[in-house]
Amino acid sequence: MDTDTVEAVLHDGSTIQVTLQGDGPAVLLPVSLALHTTAEAETLRQWGGDPDLGPNLINGLSPTNRVIATDYEAHRMVRPAPQSLTPGNIAKDLLAIADAAGVDRFAYYGYSWLALSGLQLALRTDRLRALAMGGFPPLEGPYRSMLAVTRAAHATSVQTADEPAGPVAAPEPGDWDSVSVQTTEAQTLQFVTLYEALQDFDDSAAGLPVDLAKLAFAGAEDQIDYKPVWGGVQVAIGEPLARHQATLTRAGWDVRVLPGLDHMGAMQSAVALPILTDWLQKTGWVK
Repeated sequence: MDTDTVEAVLHDGSTIQVTLQGDGPAVLLPVSLALHTTAEAETLRQWGGDPDLGPNLINGLSPTNRVIATDYEAHRMVRPAPQSLTPGNIAKDLLAIADAAGVDRFAYYGYSWLALSGLQLALRTDRLRALAMGGFPPLEGPYRSMLAVTRAAHATSVQTADEPAGPVAAPEPGDWDSVSVQTTEAQTLQFVTLYEALQDFDDSAAGLPVDLAKLAFAGAEDQIDYKPVWGGVQVAIGEPLARHQATLTRAGWDVRVLPGLDHMGAMQSAVALPILTDWLQKTGWVK
């Protein structure tokens, strides 16, 4: 299948490469397209990640859709926006990516903070026709706890800015407290900026377009309890999604709570792709 690339100019003037593949109604995917060495892929798997996530989603959706794929998260790690990564500017960036791809109306799928970015996008444009949120609940999102975690990460990045990087310990899947901060002050500060801007956001009063197709899914075991070094908070994803499932369903959401899966497990392409293909078929957003 033919693949094209274009470039989009983002709110801070930086440019990002966008990959286009397939034909049909457009779906914007902020996913990684990076190729991994065997060692890198194995490390990702040990942490519960899927090294082939981006390619699997693109190849799986492109037979029925025009896939617009770009690694927005990786771009922001290379070109951080410490003062300007706000919900409004993220929405501008996503619309700029759609513009560069030459599409007007499109669907969007994001996972974790990229899912909440999709929710903010849906509140700011009528161009979004379908929104899929994975790993972040559209009701009772953990905005306060994520601010505590990102502030702790930022404080640690400031403290360790001048320290030489030490050896990385062998990963223990799910043991987030063992993770050392390898990011810079600017990289962590941009996420503090994002969550600070969301502290007054009331997701229970979010006025989404009535004709917007909406999907939310998460692992039932998606919950992380952070020790004091990481803010001493609990980030709950699966529990609020399950608790509000009836309310969200009445509001037009297709809700999937996935038994036995945590945050990384529900992100896997083997899990997410069948959910997305089924939902896009149900909504009619396919060729």
